[in-house]
Amino acid sequence: MATALALTPLLAADNEPAKRLNDAAIVFGEVMDTPDKGIPQELLEKAHCIVIVPDLKTAAFVVGGKYGKGYLVCRSATRPGWSAPGAVRIEGGSVGFQIGGSSTDLIMLVMSERGMDKLLDSKFTLGAEGSVAAGPVGRTATAQTDVQMRADILSWSRSQGLFAGLALEGATLRSDLDDNATLYGKKLENRDIVTKGVRAPKAAARLITLLDRYSARERRTD
Repeated sequence: MATALALTPLLAADNEPAKRLNDAAIVFGEVMDTPDKGIPQELLEKAHCIVIVPDLKTAAFVVGGKYGKGYLVCRSATRPGWSAPGAVRIEGGSVGFQIGGSSTDLIMLVMSERGMDKLLDSKFTLGAEGSVAAGPVGRTATAQTDVQMRADILSWSRSQGLFAGLALEGATLRSDLDDNATLYGKKLENRDIVTKGVRAPKAAARLITLLDRYSARERRTD
């Protein structure tokens, strides 16, 4: 019994990447279930990749510490649909607002091949290596956002029930090799996960199913 109790924190830590994948699926599903206040469908259809960081601690924005962890998923180069997820962590930068100690969900759409290529580097700085703009909200918002449509990356945040475009500049995204090792059994770079047809772990099934459901490229027609 003593051994089991001692191992409990370690087992919980090992399950964190899988739990975070489920949290990412919940965030994405909730946002897409409210299309009039969420991400325009047209943008999701055109996106090369999506990054979801659930429960990002906004208190970190004040002190400049680690922001949080999440996942990127890209259009698969080897099959129809989406790739297996690669773990990411966000550090540094400024988001232009502070909400004390509450948590925020972050979603980014990568709209260009250039942005995708930079995102798959081991370290990527938003704004410096790819243009980033606050994403428009609502089903018809794209018609009024020509400037934003030229950005490599569009970003949104959801906090305390409010979903809005987010100007995220200067933050760095890195591959989280430790979380990838937990999910895949070895420390894979995100570029290898996305481009080499790595099989998605079971924990990613819910997220990928939702991405397929809401992406017109993968939606079957009768």
